[in-house]
Amino acid sequence: MSDSEDNDVFGVSEDLVPPAVIKPAGVSEVDFDGLLSPPLKLQEDLKNGCGGQLWPAGMVLGKYMLRNHREDLSGKTIIELGAGGGLVGLAVALGCKTTTKLHITDQEPMLELMKQNIALNNLESKAAASIYDWGTVAPAGIPEHPDIILAADCVYFEPAFRLLQETLKDLVGEKTVCYFCFKKRRRADLQFVKVVKKMFHVKEVDDDVDKEIYSRENLFLYRIMKKG
Repeated sequence: MSDSEDNDVFGVSEDLVPPAVIKPAGVSEVDFDGLLSPPLKLQEDLKNGCGGQLWPAGMVLGKYMLRNHREDLSGKTIIELGAGGGLVGLAVALGCKTTTKLHITDQEPMLELMKQNIALNNLESKAAASIYDWGTVAPAGIPEHPDIILAADCVYFEPAFRLLQETLKDLVGEKTVCYFCFKKRRRADLQFVKVVKKMFHVKEVDDDVDKEIYSRENLFLYRIMKKG
């Protein structure tokens, strides 16, 4: 991200993508603006952390995958990092043509919520939930170097930045593509991106028809790949 981009994201209104409203536990139906039918059923519950609620970057990444990669994920191994309730990964499992079991992962407090949402959508044959603490060895069953990594709203807790970078370094292989979407909230978030750009080949996704809209709301979608 250039210095000019850094300046562009300050003082921007949030009219187009309002911040998520904290709400009581319950089941939502999410169709990603008509891209997913039947819609994804998602249990939201904040009792074990903020990952139990829908956030804007997950909606952006989910819509992008459904619109741009619905037909080309057959045979691909896929993992979602920091999945929370599993919004993005389960949308892909439900709406895209996948042929391998998709892994949604997060810390232990989110495990039961992820499992609930897999069951709510009858996706037991297409998705599995695992505990994955960033900076540690990947859990059993996770592909060593998955073809696709999904990560939405994983940049929010600065002490975890280094651990997430370590996990990306472990997972990103020669053929891996990581779709990484986040909302810039603090200047430190841009520092995270600068470090990642030194580690990987990073390019802003430019084939998303919604880019102009969500860019105004400090939301960024990147494609991260191994250098070389």
